[in-house]
Amino acid sequence: MIGTAVFVIILLLIIGIGVSSVKVVRQSETRIVERLGKFNRQLGSGLYVIVPILDRVVANWDMRTQIINSNPQPVITKDNVTMHIDTLIYYRVTDARAATYEINGLQNAIANLAVTALRNEIGNLYLDETLNSRDAINAALQTKMDEATNNWGVKVERVELKEIITPQDIRDAMEKQMRAERNKRSQILEAEGERAAAIERAEGKKRAQILEAEASSEAQIRQAEGEAKAIELVAAARRKQIHEVYTALKDVEANDKVIALRYVEALEKLAASDNKVFVPYEAAGLMGSAGALQNLIQAEK
Repeated sequence: MIGTAVFVIILLLIIGIGVSSVKVVRQSETRIVERLGKFNRQLGSGLYVIVPILDRVVANWDMRTQIINSNPQPVITKDNVTMHIDTLIYYRVTDARAATYEINGLQNAIANLAVTALRNEIGNLYLDETLNSRDAINAALQTKMDEATNNWGVKVERVELKEIITPQDIRDAMEKQMRAERNKRSQILEAEGERAAAIERAEGKKRAQILEAEASSEAQIRQAEGEAKAIELVAAARRKQIHEVYTALKDVEANDKVIALRYVEALEKLAASDNKVFVPYEAAGLMGSAGALQNLIQAEK
């Protein structure tokens, strides 16, 4: 019975040692194995068998990006304003061996390094620059920390200022300034709106005056054209009338009486006008004039 129990114990011990010597490393993990206290090898993802008692896994690193959310830290700006800032640090282990043997307490070391870098950076900036330059501060912190952690087998991918907590009196002053800026912008926008409306009204009035002037000018031009056309038509009618009378006198055998009658009618028309007319006093003179007119007509024929 004793021998059987010893055998069972030895068997169980062998099974336990065999099971413990088999290591399964998951994806994105890396393990550091030491043999007799000295670095032996680095295990990536997969199935491994280590030598019991001689080999020991001393570190297991997650190779994915890690996040450190630091607590708000007091910092002083260049103009002696004390504020509290908390940061988010994104880092990734790139060399598991260096992260195991080059630094003790990696996350704590990174968090302390971030506090130191943050205080140095904010100490060179004024309050307004700190509040308005988050992206520049983030980039500067990331660069400094990445350089400092390079020997630790760590890549600092990004640093972000999560929240900047200013003193209450500073917040009150900033709130007043923001209200003043909003009121100023509102007044500027209102003034610009009124100015634009005034310009639009002036432009509309100007366009209306121009259109009215153009319409009046066009009406005057049309009236003048109409009057000129009427004068032209009257002149043409008179020319036609004179031509017809002249033609009629040429076509007929006008005697002295007819010519004298036409002559008298012409004189009456001239007398009705504003022109001065000199009429022969003697009838013989009148008939002589008529005879001369007859001779002229016959000569034209």
